[in-house]
Amino acid sequence: MNARSLRAWCLDRAGAVEEFPFGPRTSVFKVGGKMFALSALDAEPLAVSLKCEPELAAQLRATHPAIAPGYHLNKRHWNTVTLDGSLPDEMLRDMLEDSYDLVVDGLPRSRRPDQT
Repeated sequence: MNARSLRAWCLDRAGAVEEFPFGPRTSVFKVGGKMFALSALDAEPLAVSLKCEPELAAQLRATHPAIAPGYHLNKRHWNTVTLDGSLPDEMLRDMLEDSYDLVVDGLPRSRRPDQT
């Protein structure tokens, strides 16, 4: 996955928006006002921070060198994934989907996007 496909995947989710609260180089993808992905899309190597259930986050970090505790985020709930080619794209898409779903599930019903 490259920066363009990462951005496209994030913006293709229902209700997703891209904002730049940390400056023009850091894309923050949100749904219902809450962040589900964070990436400096022009960085080399490309990395993305994603929300994750705490037990799974720890397991992923122990198993994959490309997955580290969330950079400048709550390390219990966030992982930073370096897209260095060591992880299959399908696994990355699953982690992106899980992050998005965790955030949507935590939103009040009134702020959840219409996913029909």
